[in-house]
This record gives sequence, C-alpha cells and structure tokens, in this order.
Amino acid sequence: MAFNPKLPFRARDALAAGLTRRALASSRFRRLLPGVYVDARVPVTPLLEARAVMQLLPVDGFVSHHTAARLLGGVVPHDENLHASVPAHRNRSRKLGLQVHRSTRTPVTFDGVRTTSPTATFIDLAGVLGLVDTVVLGDSLVRKGLASPARLVRAAASAPDRLRTRAVRAAALVRARVDSPMETRTRLLLLLAGLPEPQIDIEFRDDHGIVRRRVDMGYRKARLGIEYDGRHHATVVSQWEGDITRREEFDLRDWRLVTLVAKDIYRTPSATIERVVAAMRSRGMRVPPLRDEWRAHFPGR
Repeated sequence: MAFNPKLPFRARDALAAGLTRRALASSRFRRLLPGVYVDARVPVTPLLEARAVMQLLPVDGFVSHHTAARLLGGVVPHDENLHASVPAHRNRSRKLGLQVHRSTRTPVTFDGVRTTSPTATFIDLAGVLGLVDTVVLGDSLVRKGLASPARLVRAAASAPDRLRTRAVRAAALVRARVDSPMETRTRLLLLLAGLPEPQIDIEFRDDHGIVRRRVDMGYRKARLGIEYDGRHHATVVSQWEGDITRREEFDLRDWRLVTLVAKDIYRTPSATIERVVAAMRSRGMRVPPLRDEWRAHFPGR
C-alpha cells in the first residue's frame, strides 16, 4: 500500500518512504502516539485516534473502552489515554498515551476499525465509569441506533462477575429517545432523589397527527414538563424568540414547565430537586419520600 501521510502512520514507514526524522519532528506532522504520526492538517477525530491505536497493535488487537465508545459515537468523559485490548494470552505492552487491556471479547469492525461491540463497550466501561456517566453512554448508544435498552439489559445480565452488578444497575436506567447527555443527567438526578420517573420526549400532535411541540421529559397527566436548555437558547436570538412563543402555547394548554440549565445540575442539584418537588405539588402530584442517593453522583458546589 502506498504511503499516505493523511492517515496515521508509523515513523518507520515514513522513513522507508523517504521522509527524514527532522521532517517528522517539524510542524508538518502531528504525533498521535509514540512512533505514530499524521499530516498536521488532518483533523483529529475519534476515527483518526482509533486508526492511530491500530498502528501499534498486533493483528488480533482492537480498540476498546473510551476509544471504542468515541469511535461508535458514544458519549464518555475525557480520558488522557487512548485504549485498546488484546487477547488474554498476549502481553499488555505499555506505551505513553495508550492503555492496553487484556480481553476475551470478540471484536467487530466499525468504520474499518476492529473494536469492541456497542454492548461490550458499555459493559467494559460500566466497570470504569460512575453510574451517571455509564447511563449517559448507554443513552447515547441507543440514540445512535447501535443498541437498545433491552439489549443492554440482556448483555449486562451475562457480564463477567466483576462487572455485572454495576452493568445491571446502569443498563436498567438506560432509555430510548433521550436527546442529550444533560437530559440523561436531569432524569437521573430526579430518579436518584426518589422522584417518579418522568416520561421521555413527550409529543404534542395536531388534529392531523403531526408533531408540533415536544417536551424533554415530564408527567403528562399532571401537565408538568421538565426541560434542559443549553446555552444556545440564550445566545441565539431566533431560538430565544421561538422559546417565548412556545412557552405561551404551553401556558394556554395549562402546562407548567420547569426549565433547567447547567448550574442546576452541576452546582445546585439540591435546589433543583426542591424546585421540581414544589412544581409537582403545585400540580397535585403525590411526592414520595425523598432519598439521598443523588448526593453521591451530584455533589454540587
């Protein structure tokens, strides 16, 4: 195969193609991993990182964990290392920036890269991530069409002993039709506080059955909606103007909307729970005894 600097390559292959070590060390190239480079003009994407990892693996190796999740389009926290796995009989070689695990997984191919499957990636990361981040990953894989809640539940039930308890708990909380990680976090804050689980993605249709409005989550019988608004709702004028009209429409339907932003989840979760509880009571909902489990996952500031 002809040398292509726009794909990750080993230094030895570049030298064989006529490049010098001085050229490799120049601003023309970006080092992705020890001994692995790419043309500096090429954007670094999850696919590019996965291809870089494959340059350092034996033929039966594959990407896994965080690197597999990002390759698949899943949402995971940043990790300073790229991740891969090799069969259990191989040694786990150590390289700066690359963590290699031993695994009995059977890899699949995604975008031309050998990787753990979506369900296997979820199970592996259930043993590494916290509960909330694992559910965020599961919701994002479902949103991508790469898994279903039921499939994740089945996979978790047969997970290795050391992963099963955490995987089963997280899989049971994964839902379909969740649009963003912050919506997942909002839902889990309510659930871990002991509040009733809200319905996700509530649709409002016209007389012809066409969806005209949606609410992220809520309680249809009580006409109470809970929404997470990202920064774009405040900074994009057209979005802001549309939100005003939208809220007036919900007022006419006698719907109460509780709107949350990032600080409500990360900085003041206790106050957020109080707001939702007050809204529930104002709509005549019965509020069960609250639990404190949320505190371990949403410490606030």
